[in-house]
Amino acid sequence: MNEQKSPAIHWMDVLWLVLLAILAALPPVAEIHKQLTLLAIGIVQFGEGWFLARVPRRGAAYVVLLKIALATLLIDHTGEVGINSSYYPIFYVPIVTAAEYFGPRVTLAWTALASAAYCSYLYPALQEYEITAEGYGELAIRILFFFLAAMAVNRFVVENRRQIERYQELAETLAETNRRLEQAQEEARRSERLAALGQMSAGLAHEIRNPLGVIKGSAEMLHQKLGESDPLATELAGYISTETNRLSALVTRFLDFARPLQAELEPREITPLLERALHSVLLTRKDEDALVSVERQYQPNLPPIPLDESLCEQAFVNLIQNAYDAMGSAGGMLRIKAARANTTNRDGVEVQIEDTGPGIPDELREQIFNPFVTTKKTGVGLGLSIVSRIIDGHHGTIRVEGGTDGSDMHGARFVIFFPASLGADLAS
Repeated sequence: MNEQKSPAIHWMDVLWLVLLAILAALPPVAEIHKQLTLLAIGIVQFGEGWFLARVPRRGAAYVVLLKIALATLLIDHTGEVGINSSYYPIFYVPIVTAAEYFGPRVTLAWTALASAAYCSYLYPALQEYEITAEGYGELAIRILFFFLAAMAVNRFVVENRRQIERYQELAETLAETNRRLEQAQEEARRSERLAALGQMSAGLAHEIRNPLGVIKGSAEMLHQKLGESDPLATELAGYISTETNRLSALVTRFLDFARPLQAELEPREITPLLERALHSVLLTRKDEDALVSVERQYQPNLPPIPLDESLCEQAFVNLIQNAYDAMGSAGGMLRIKAARANTTNRDGVEVQIEDTGPGIPDELREQIFNPFVTTKKTGVGLGLSIVSRIIDGHHGTIRVEGGTDGSDMHGARFVIFFPASLGADLAS
C-alpha cells in the first residue's frame, strides 16, 4: 500500500501567518474579535490552494467573497469608527486575490464590491460625526488606491498568463518540429537502406537469372528428348521447368524493386486513382466482394497534386490488396479516406487506407517498409518496400498506425501524404 505524501508547506505561507500574528499582537491587543478575524483570514489564505483544487469553477469567487466579508468584519473591530480604522489596507487582500484569478473587468467589479463594503461604514460615522471635505478626499484617495493596486496586479497576472501561453505554444511547435525531424531522419535512413538493398538485389538477380535460363533450357531439352520413353524423367523435368518459372518471376520482382524509379509527375486528381485501384482489386476478388464492405470518405474539391498515375495506382492496389489479405475469409470493412492535409507548414492531400484485420504488431511498424519484412505466411516482403519507394518518388510520406485511436477500425491504417507543390514542400 503506497503512502500518500502530505502537501509541502511553502515558506510564503509561514511568512503570511507570521505577519498576521504580528498584526494580532499590535493594538488593540485586548480585542479578541480582531484576533479571531485575523486567524480566520490566515486559515482562508493557508487553505486557499486546497479549496480551489476541489472547487475549480467557482472556488475563486467564494474565496474573494469570504475575504471581503472577513476584511469588513476586521474593520468593524479595529476602530471606534470603522471607516477610520487603521486596518483598512486589509481590503487589499481580497482585491489582490481577485486580480490574480480573474480578468480586468471582473477584477474591477470585485474591487468595487470591496470598496462598497469599506464605504458601508460611512453611514454610521455620519450619525455621530461630521466628515469634512478633507475626510471625503482621504476616503476617495483610499478607494482610488484600491483600484490602482487591482489594475497593477491584474495587468502583471494577465501578461504572465500570455507569456506562459506563448511558451506553451513554442513548446508545442518545438515538439512538432522534433517529431517531424525524427520522422524525416527515419525516412532518410529507410531510403538509404532501400538504395543499398536495391543495388544488392539487382546484382543478385542478374547473377541468378543466367543460371536459371540454363536450367530451364536443359529441362525443356530433356522433356523433348525423352518424350514418352521415360515418364518419370518427363515429370521431373516438368517440375524443374515450373519451379524455374517461379524463381524467374521472383527475380523479376527483385529487378523491379532495384530498378531506379522514374516518376513522371503531373497535376492529377487523386480520387479517380483511388477508385481505379479499388476497382482493379475488386475484379480479382469477386468471390470476396460481398464479405468486405467498402466505405469511401472523399473530401470534395481536392486540389490536383503532382502524381505519376501508373505508379500511384500500383501503390494503392498494393495497399488495398494487403487490406483484403489481412481481413481474409472473415471479411470486414475497408475504409478509404482522402482529404486536405492540415499538417503544420505543409499543404497537400492525405490518403488513409484502413481495414479491420488483425493489424500490424508494434514491433514491426518501424520495419514494415523494409525489404523482406512481411506479416504474410507467403510472400517475400517487397510489396510495401516498393510502395515506400513510390511515395518517396513523389516527395511524400507514408506511415502505418493502429486503427484504435478515435476510430471504430481495429486493424491497420496506412497514412500517405502527397505535397500539393513539390517546390513548397522541399523548401519547408
